[in-house]
Amino acid sequence: MQRLRVRYAKRGRLRFTSHRDISRALERAVRRADIPVAYSAGFSPHPKISYAGAAPTGVASEAEYLEIGVSRACDPRRLRADLDASLPPGLDVLDVVDAAEAGPGNLADRLEASLWEARLTGADPAEAGAAVREFLAAPSVPVERLTKKGMRAFDARQAVHSLTVAGEAGQRTDGTAGQKPIQSCVILRMVVRHETPAVRPDDVLMGLRLVAGFAPPSPPSVTRLAQGPLDAMTGEPADPLVTDRVGGDL
Repeated sequence: MQRLRVRYAKRGRLRFTSHRDISRALERAVRRADIPVAYSAGFSPHPKISYAGAAPTGVASEAEYLEIGVSRACDPRRLRADLDASLPPGLDVLDVVDAAEAGPGNLADRLEASLWEARLTGADPAEAGAAVREFLAAPSVPVERLTKKGMRAFDARQAVHSLTVAGEAGQRTDGTAGQKPIQSCVILRMVVRHETPAVRPDDVLMGLRLVAGFAPPSPPSVTRLAQGPLDAMTGEPADPLVTDRVGGDL
């Protein structure tokens, strides 16, 4: 059985789709594309498709990953094109590589951290900067989140490797005759390590509210830009498929 690793994006309105619905859409696309997916043995065979590090509902992503087993050899480039053409707009296949047998660990083990971008329309950059400094200076930031097992408390600060802020102060105009004002937009970029329990961008935003009273006036727009092994040089996630591309030589 050949194993192929796939990077795909979740964009636009499909960010509101649950992971279960996305997995169903991907399985239907595999059938439409006539990909020779392998199946498990037993009384209830299921396609050998495994997902790693799925983003939460309501969050867009440029770095979602899955691994698919096929029953006969497939060209990764052809499979990428066929699968992408069979998926709805907003679910876009970006890369497919042949899994290197000599690669270190499985795919999930390589996804050590994520790089997130949160756009906060209407937020004040000065207030955001002060809140970020307070958050990073805090030894811990306890937050609570409702899970399937009830309310759970955990430290939102521990998993945050880096947190930076950028944006424009005040309002500006769009250059039209009416001089329509455009609200300022604060952009937070955060590298969050994958720990248990998982710390999500909304947990970090809740932490900013708790330590500094920073509350954006509108819901944030969050996108995962990357996930992979944490690069000690850049401080950001590296490409988790690079080892597969070189056949496990790294």
